[in-house]
Amino acid sequence: MPSELLTERIGPVLVLTISDPATRNTLSAQVISAGIESLGVAESDPAVRVVVLRGAGDHFCAGGNVSGLIERRAAGRDTQRQMIDRLHQLVEAIRVFPKPVIAAVEGAAAGAGFGLALAADMIVASREARFMLSYAKLGLSPDAGTSWHLLQSLPRALVQQLVWLADPVPVATLHAMGLVNAVAEPGSALTDSMAIAERLCAMAPNALASAKELVNQAPGRTLNQQLACEREHFIDNLFHPNGDEGLRAFIAKRPPEFSSP
Repeated sequence: MPSELLTERIGPVLVLTISDPATRNTLSAQVISAGIESLGVAESDPAVRVVVLRGAGDHFCAGGNVSGLIERRAAGRDTQRQMIDRLHQLVEAIRVFPKPVIAAVEGAAAGAGFGLALAADMIVASREARFMLSYAKLGLSPDAGTSWHLLQSLPRALVQQLVWLADPVPVATLHAMGLVNAVAEPGSALTDSMAIAERLCAMAPNALASAKELVNQAPGRTLNQQLACEREHFIDNLFHPNGDEGLRAFIAKRPPEFSSP
């Protein structure tokens, strides 16, 4: 039976769980399609403020299912092209999703699983989690945006080493490099992610969306272009009802009560 995506609402947080513990939560067409659909529904639901992505059991996601790859190789290039295009749609959906996405990582985050974690806005990982790009061991090359995301933060030579040699990267190393936001005790990645999600849920959704868009688009802009975009976002948020609430709360020295867009 292929892996499935479980959904659970915990207050304003939507928890998406990749579930197939027997394969360390490898990806299936069902999981990918369900992830895209779930994010689409959550985007239009004002009650959802944050999404947490995790894996069932002891692991986050081991990436592609090798048996599935063998089947698609036998079926031909178009079959694999369709699968990888859908995977990349999921990666893009996470990146452009206007609400915070947190990856709660336990155990293995390998291949495309590593890519999904990198696509999230924040990563909370167990100190025993293992991040790796195992493509070279199978005679394959990266997908799921791993090469692009890693090059945003790491030197080219180091990224090449990770891709070629496929050695597991210690969480402490990724934390020191800024790719992992917080290190949790084993079994506590979800709990610690929910604590961060609770803080984000108390913030103005429109301001969070603006900040995510500005950060995502900054690498492709000149300073002048980014300044112009910051100006427009700032003005929009200042004149949003949440801007009024934030200012009044600050003056009154009380916690703000921000509304959904």
